[in-house]
Amino acid sequence: MLQFRLSSVLKELIQTSLKRPLSDIARHKTSLLSSYCFSSVCPDVRATSKLKFMNPGGLRPLSQTSLWKRPLCTKTEGAINQTEPLKKDDIQEAPADKKAGMMPSLEDLLFYTIAEGQEKIPAHKFITALKSTGLRTGDPRLKECMDMLKVTLKSTSDGVMLDRHLFKKCVQSNIVLLTQAFRKKFVIPDFMPFAAHIDKLYEKAKNMSGGQVADYIPQLAKFSPDLWGVALCTVDGQRHTVGDTKVPLCLQSCVKPLKYAIAVHDHGTEYVHRFIGKEPSGLRFNKLFLDEDDKPHNPMVNAGAIVCTSLIKQKVSNAEKFDYVMNFLKAMSGNEYVGFSNATFQSERESGDRNFAIGYYLKEKKCFPEGTDMTSILDFYFQLCSIEVTCESASVMAATLANGGFCPITGERVLSPESVRDTLSLMHSCGMYDFSGQFAFHVGLPAKSGVSGCILLVVPNVMGIVCWSPPLDKLGNSVRGIQFCTDLVSLFNFHNYDNLRHFAKKLDPRREGGDQRQHTFGPMDYESLQQELALKDTLWKKVSPTESNEDTSTTVVYRMDSVGERS
Repeated sequence: MLQFRLSSVLKELIQTSLKRPLSDIARHKTSLLSSYCFSSVCPDVRATSKLKFMNPGGLRPLSQTSLWKRPLCTKTEGAINQTEPLKKDDIQEAPADKKAGMMPSLEDLLFYTIAEGQEKIPAHKFITALKSTGLRTGDPRLKECMDMLKVTLKSTSDGVMLDRHLFKKCVQSNIVLLTQAFRKKFVIPDFMPFAAHIDKLYEKAKNMSGGQVADYIPQLAKFSPDLWGVALCTVDGQRHTVGDTKVPLCLQSCVKPLKYAIAVHDHGTEYVHRFIGKEPSGLRFNKLFLDEDDKPHNPMVNAGAIVCTSLIKQKVSNAEKFDYVMNFLKAMSGNEYVGFSNATFQSERESGDRNFAIGYYLKEKKCFPEGTDMTSILDFYFQLCSIEVTCESASVMAATLANGGFCPITGERVLSPESVRDTLSLMHSCGMYDFSGQFAFHVGLPAKSGVSGCILLVVPNVMGIVCWSPPLDKLGNSVRGIQFCTDLVSLFNFHNYDNLRHFAKKLDPRREGGDQRQHTFGPMDYESLQQELALKDTLWKKVSPTESNEDTSTTVVYRMDSVGERS
């Protein structure tokens, strides 16, 4: 339940009004509350989407001078001049189904936001509005809402129309999530414009040619070079896909950071790095080469990944190990598609001479934990490389890493914060084969590529993105994927070292409106800012609670005067 005092309602109304310069408000002598109506029976409910009010005790009645009794309508015939005394005919009673003085519930406010003054709304209008926030109807967090909507539509005579009571019945079980979505409280508040930018970047990369599909693993050579898909999932579960995002693909090397995260989650960083280093190797990913301590350089090259595989569920059978990792990956993907390609596994094993050579070299140098069966570990290694995902399910895995180990669409804690931190650090420094330094410089984000053409990209605390296109460049990275990632950071301020306050000519989708800041404050800007802050401080003092009891959640709020009257 959202728990807000009534004072927060007025504060938010002021914040909304103060998006334009305060000097402009004062110049026109506009009352900050004159354009808002708090009555649920008023046909003009434009302001209700901006309100938030629930307190620990639920809905609380106001006094006889409450806003229910003093509606401030935007309709000409219903408007009340605040400078005139209230007439008896102007007094409007609360609806019959509410107690006098009650404020509308969150469900009611959500209905008014979508209905736009209508008494009923089509179900498809609600679904369309929901999708515009980035949420999907199949989101596990909305299961109760969607199930109730289906039952309600079957039982009502209106078919696809919902009145306020039916709507409330459908959404009440998921009202917190829906309120966050429609009040633009997600990490990407204006999701549709952001998705449109992603589509443009996708189309630009789609026109690129060049690269070769990997053929040293026969099964990979069968994929069409024209396949191209991009999927993203934010830390709030907002989703967008474009292109071939439902085609199953093998993770290949993209599984390396995931199994490293599992190993650190199970054993801790100190234990894992007894066997594996943390440095970029500067060599090809499949070289027979160790560091000066006779350890693999990092878990993102084949030698390190093979050793990392040996650390997962030691002393149990490969079947149990495989189920364990599959369950982990399914949890990371929010139970979306995670499969296995036996054909790719057989192909890997038959053409894996280089990896067998690396395995024997590691065995000679005693790189494995004591008692490890090297040939069994290589079989398990090939199995993990042959795990299948889609761009859509893999994007949720990436978002789980972006979200500190919590799956964004289930809310389940999958990985420890330590394992996520260490995984992202190594992805940033070692994840893109011999292109890792260039990628860190130009893109500045943790990423991992695989020879299937997949790139798993993480924007920490914001989103996970997966790009997939089979044609690879000479370093083994997807040609289209590299172009997309580079263009993404050129357009948005996602680079780790983009200054969030003084970046130049980049969009920030985390800010409402996606505005860009192209200059720092000069003397004139600073002076005007100080003036506005001084006036804003006066407003807060007027509307802030003057009497408050935290135990009883009682708050006294005084009605604001016009700004113009105080200027």
